[in-house]
Amino acid sequence: MSGSMAQAFAHNFLGHSPRWYKASIVGFLILNALVLWTVGPVAAGWLLVLEFIFTLAMALKCYPLMPGGLLLVEALLLKMTTPQALYDELLHNFPVILLLMFMVAGIYFMKDLLLFLFSRLLLGVRSKAMLALMFCFLSAFLSAFLDALTVTAVIISAAVGFYSVYHRVASGNDPRQDSEFNDDQHLPTLHHGDLEQFRAFLRSLLMHGAVGTALGGVCTLVGEPQNLLIGHEMGWHFSEFFLKVAPVSMPVLVAGLVTCVLLEKLRWFGYGTLLPDNVRAVLANYAAEDNAQRTSHQRAALIVQGLAALILIAALAFHIAEVGLIGLMVIVLITAFTGITDEHRIGNAFKDAMPFTALLVVFFAVVAVIHDQQLFTPLIQWVLALPANQQPGMLFIANGLLSAISDNVFVATIYITEVKQAFISGHMSREHFETLAIAINTGTNLPSVATPNGQAAFLFLLTSAIAPLIRLSYGRMVWMALPYTVVMGVLGWYAVSFWL
Repeated sequence: MSGSMAQAFAHNFLGHSPRWYKASIVGFLILNALVLWTVGPVAAGWLLVLEFIFTLAMALKCYPLMPGGLLLVEALLLKMTTPQALYDELLHNFPVILLLMFMVAGIYFMKDLLLFLFSRLLLGVRSKAMLALMFCFLSAFLSAFLDALTVTAVIISAAVGFYSVYHRVASGNDPRQDSEFNDDQHLPTLHHGDLEQFRAFLRSLLMHGAVGTALGGVCTLVGEPQNLLIGHEMGWHFSEFFLKVAPVSMPVLVAGLVTCVLLEKLRWFGYGTLLPDNVRAVLANYAAEDNAQRTSHQRAALIVQGLAALILIAALAFHIAEVGLIGLMVIVLITAFTGITDEHRIGNAFKDAMPFTALLVVFFAVVAVIHDQQLFTPLIQWVLALPANQQPGMLFIANGLLSAISDNVFVATIYITEVKQAFISGHMSREHFETLAIAINTGTNLPSVATPNGQAAFLFLLTSAIAPLIRLSYGRMVWMALPYTVVMGVLGWYAVSFWL
């Protein structure tokens, strides 16, 4: 009896994850305690950061919330950080949590409009390179004024819509009825090749879109949370921020868009896959039937969603309230005026965002450990001890490396605080202080596309409902982001070093 009970506990632990993965997590939990007691908290802190990155990398084996959460519960028990430090970190990042809770759900209620608009784009533009360029440029443009997570939620919602329509039609189901589209068992063998090609097509478009959020997000004061933080510390307004950062952000934006087109033309790094003809036919038929069968109620709902989208863009552009609260307003407006009054239907909208919101809380616990153990302090002190002409370039590199494994806002906060302290102490001129601030801002935004840890939009995409459907793993994301990382990182460093 005891043997079977032990087997049951072992089987239940992390569910269907492979045995080697379960053993790895147990090994990590034991190793952390041993390293803390024998080597010290700094070594244990770095080990914890690497282990958490491992759980993100293995997201398709097991959702990172559970193994990552276990690691952080242990960190709290071992006093590597405190519940109060975690709470303070969450309080500091409460706008991001609000955003995920309500904005992603708000976008869910616009999915009919998004599917309508994106299907016109997808079916209307035959050239894959032009389509990729439009996805990348639109994501960049929108991310300069909206939050990157909001833009990513939009393109994920559209991609899930396309995928579900094709999968349901190919499986012999009604594309307008809710049915499972994450299981290929009922899919005829005939469609498997097309589905694989369609997955590769969607993967490339989503990656171009996600990179676009980084290209646009660096340009303006409201593009990324760390931009707002640095702009506040420097006393820069919207136009002033744009002009100060432009010598770096504009060349990188152009280079990023050129890279997008070249990747599609050369078909490198998993890009260049075309939309299969059979899939195009299915989506075109669906769009035509949709137009023919659209009732006055559905047309009225589309008009409401369109008006809500305009209100959303205006509210975000003028920043009338926190982004999450604007998302809640969108939910209220669309549901009230389209007749969605059933609690179950409203609850469905929150399904995608809440697991990621919980994962983000765990991520902020990792940041609290980094903060409490001062893991980045030696690097900051080393950079500020360099000759003045080397500091901008090295700050860009240091920020890029740290932002690729940690939270951008956290890295930017630490660096700008230290640099401002040096400026106040009289160790540098105002002009040099501004150059270093631009280096910090661009360093946290550009090279951090290297990994999903570095960009919240990338992490959101990796852990979203679409990732397993299109086989987008951590390793594949890093590989597909690599050419962008090299172009944006190298050109960004050169611009910071020589053009400011």
